[in-house]
Amino acid sequence: MIILAGVVNDAFTSWQLACPTCRAPLAVDVDLASCTGCATIYPRTDGIWRCLAPDRRDAFTRFEHEYHTIRRAEGWGGESADYYRALPWTDLSGRFSALWQIRARSFSTLVDRVLPRLHARGVGRALDLGCGNGWLAYRLTQRGLQVTAIDVQLDPLDGLGAHTQYDAPFTPVQAEFDRLPFADQQVDLAVFNGSLHYTPDYEVSLREALRVLRPDGLLAIVDTPMYSTEQNGSRMISERYARFRETYGFKSDALGAEQFLTRDRLTHLGRALGVRWDIIMPFHGWLWVLRPLLARLRGHREPAQFPVVIGTRV
Repeated sequence: MIILAGVVNDAFTSWQLACPTCRAPLAVDVDLASCTGCATIYPRTDGIWRCLAPDRRDAFTRFEHEYHTIRRAEGWGGESADYYRALPWTDLSGRFSALWQIRARSFSTLVDRVLPRLHARGVGRALDLGCGNGWLAYRLTQRGLQVTAIDVQLDPLDGLGAHTQYDAPFTPVQAEFDRLPFADQQVDLAVFNGSLHYTPDYEVSLREALRVLRPDGLLAIVDTPMYSTEQNGSRMISERYARFRETYGFKSDALGAEQFLTRDRLTHLGRALGVRWDIIMPFHGWLWVLRPLLARLRGHREPAQFPVVIGTRV
C-alpha cells in the first residue's frame, strides 16, 4: 500500500506506485518517493517526478544529446503558452503545420473512438507514453481524465519541462516505457503518443503497458509510421540515417529503436501478447490517399501511413 504524508499531486499519489528498479511499493512524502524495498529515492524536481531507475540513467545520455541536437536545429518548441495550448489544432510557429494536421486528425480519431468507451464505464486514468511537450496529456486532462505524462526528456521546450505552459494539470514523470513506476492493473488507457517507434523492442514495451492496464483497459498506438512491407520501412531508416549523418554528423540510433510498424508485425505482437487490434486509418484527404500511387510513379519508396491502433485483451 502506498504511504502518503503531506499533499502532493493527486494523479501521482492516488495511484499505487511501484519502484521501477525492484517493483516494491513507493512511499511518497511531498516531493520525495522512496522505495520500501531497495530504498532507492525518486525526487520531484521542478514539478517532474524523476523515476528513471538509477542503473538506466546513463543509457539515455547519448539519446538525449542527439535528440535535443536534432530537435533544436529543426526548430521544435514555442515561445509562449499560447503555442502549446493551441496544439494539435494549430501550429503557431508555422514550422510544422502539415505534421500537426496529421496529429490533430489522429487525436480526433482517438477522441471519437476511445474516449466514449471510457466515459461510458465511468473510468479515466490515462498514461501519455512518450508525451513530448505534453500536448496530449493536456487535451486528455481537459476531457476529464486523470493523466500521467511519461517521457525521458526533461527539455523545457520539447519535453516534460513544458508542463508549466498548461492551465490544466497533469502529472509529468520521467520514466522509460519498459519500467513504469506503477503497480499492476490500474490504468484505463495507455497511449503511445507518436512514440512506440522509439523503443528497441515493441513486445517488451507493450507488455509493460499491459501490465499496468486494467483487464478491460485500452491500449492505443498513435502516429507510429506504418509500412506495407519490412523493405519499405528499412528503406526509410536508411534514408533517415543518411540524412542525419550528413546534417549532424551522427545517424541518431542511440536506442536501437524499431522505428516503424507493419501489419504483419502487429499481427505477431497481437498473438504474443493476447491482444486484438483495431487499425483505424484517419482520412487526411484524397491527395493523401493517392500518395502511394504518386510515389510509385515517381520511383520513390512507399510513404508512411499513421494509423490509430487500438488494442484490447482477447
